[in-house]
Amino acid sequence: MTAALTRSEHDLLGDRDVPADAYWGVHTLRATENFPITGTPISAYPHLIDALAAVKEAAALANEELGLLAPEKAAAIVEACREIRDGKLHDQFVVDVIQGGAGTSTNMNANEVVANRALELMGHEKGQYRFLHPNEDVNLGQSTNDVYPTAVKIATVFAVRGLLKAMSVLQDSFARKAVEFRDVLKMGRTQLQDAVPMTLGQEFSAYAVMIDEDRNRLDEAVQLIHEINLGATAIGTGLNAPAGYAEAARRHLAALTGLPLVTAANLVEATQDCGAFVQMSGVLKRIAVKLSKSCNDLRLLSSGPRAGLGEINLPPVQAGSSIMPGKVNPVIPEVVNQVAFEVIGNDVAITMAAEAGQLQLNAFEPIILHSLSESITHLERACLTLAARCVDGITANTEALRASVENSIGLVTALNPHIGYTAATDIAKEALVTGRGVAELVLEKGLLPAETLAGLLRPEVLAGNGAPLV
Repeated sequence: MTAALTRSEHDLLGDRDVPADAYWGVHTLRATENFPITGTPISAYPHLIDALAAVKEAAALANEELGLLAPEKAAAIVEACREIRDGKLHDQFVVDVIQGGAGTSTNMNANEVVANRALELMGHEKGQYRFLHPNEDVNLGQSTNDVYPTAVKIATVFAVRGLLKAMSVLQDSFARKAVEFRDVLKMGRTQLQDAVPMTLGQEFSAYAVMIDEDRNRLDEAVQLIHEINLGATAIGTGLNAPAGYAEAARRHLAALTGLPLVTAANLVEATQDCGAFVQMSGVLKRIAVKLSKSCNDLRLLSSGPRAGLGEINLPPVQAGSSIMPGKVNPVIPEVVNQVAFEVIGNDVAITMAAEAGQLQLNAFEPIILHSLSESITHLERACLTLAARCVDGITANTEALRASVENSIGLVTALNPHIGYTAATDIAKEALVTGRGVAELVLEKGLLPAETLAGLLRPEVLAGNGAPLV
């Protein structure tokens, strides 16, 4: 006898056949038909799936504790959720990440997968909801409007941890180069024009400091994400959730995730407000902007090899052209630039989604989840790639850099206190007209003894000025 290929399920709109082996049900089926948008299922975001399972497990434990859910049902739900959190059944979370309905399709996908796996654990067939129901049991005391944002926040916290680690790796990479290049003298530039001398170590140290600053800002922003609205149910009034449920669910969820979660002081406000996501996105944009600026610098400094600045060499990682033999392009900084552009665009999407909320609910949190997840994940990968495939292998053209300092008109600024403004101006003019070096002219005119000039041209003198060289 051949096993049935489908099972029939019923919802508000009628009966539909669902694949017999699917853990999802009719609500998920309709969502897959309604939202063929990105082709990216929510299973692409494992942190979200784990967070949804943790919320469902915490709710089951709270409901059992309050006497609302039979122990055998609670035990089956908890075991199903723990399997999901262990990485099982993620392929059953199939709804598109961008969806209408404020995340209801995501919540129902979770309810159905948990319910059907729990049914199996209880000895029943998938779809036999009279024994354990996706809405009445798995979703007991909950609404999409408190489950979904709570899960998104937990997923964001864990995703940010990965980004913070990746940023630390890149920071350390720049810092090592700062030490390596601490004695490499070069010209600093303002508005792409020669300014005053500095060391290449100081230049790379600045990149490390910028990343450190942004890591601190990101750590601050993620603290706001620990405030949840679980227990708010539909609009924040807690309708259908009994007294004590919100605190019990929060307590269990905090224990399951290891996060210091707090329940929002005003659940009506928390259910409609996406300010914490806007703040997080703003910090991600800040990171992207500064990371992109650093990559712009790396591309400029390595430009050439003969007709550009040519101050540093990026490690060659692939052939650069299908028509120009020998050409090698700065492809790693370029890809990081593009990630930055994406993050900035995502920030606009998150801003508009947060602004578009109406009255007691924001229906656009799916695009916030999608955009935040992309920004965090892609920035993490970009930082790790930039460190391993680019920064770690950078070398300096030391002699060319020092020669540029000795021949730069900007050198007269450093010598001005020692030869006087008028003499410095004359030297600058002559150097420009003749193309001769500043140091050469100073010696020729006897403005400084050779020993004194050599001492003034030491990196710690030219670039120190009371500031650290790295």
